[in-house]
Amino acid sequence: MTESLSADRLTAWRAYIEASQRLLTRLEEELRATSELSLADYHVLVLLSEAPGHRLRMGELAGRMVFSPSRLTYQISSMQRRGLVVRQPCPQDGRGSEAVLTAAGLVALREAAPQHLHSVRTHLMDDLDDAEIACLTRIFTRLGQRLQATASPAHSDS
Repeated sequence: MTESLSADRLTAWRAYIEASQRLLTRLEEELRATSELSLADYHVLVLLSEAPGHRLRMGELAGRMVFSPSRLTYQISSMQRRGLVVRQPCPQDGRGSEAVLTAAGLVALREAAPQHLHSVRTHLMDDLDDAEIACLTRIFTRLGQRLQATASPAHSDS
């Protein structure tokens, strides 16, 4: 039988899960209200805008988004219908495909970014001091690396 959490760890877990859900919900609501983009849309646009040639293989993008391949296909299809991205065959490998940022997608990202950054600052970053930011960075970098190393095949980088 699994040992239960201590009272302090249970309190920390509950505080984390409830606050993180509230934060993501608030960020999503504010992003949609000002840009009609979801957080997933925004994340795809950011990743593509930072990639060489504004393009990423679908497998790599799924891994970075922590999406299953089918979930990413649905996400990209939705964004493609809105003209934010296109899906193209990989130039190096005709079997694979890439998501490619469109000019309209880049404009949408640039228009959404200032308000989204304001939301992130208002609801999270401005309330933390430098030591807390450093602590969060250490915790979530370590946790992310451990989770990525033990990811199921459906969620690993391909």
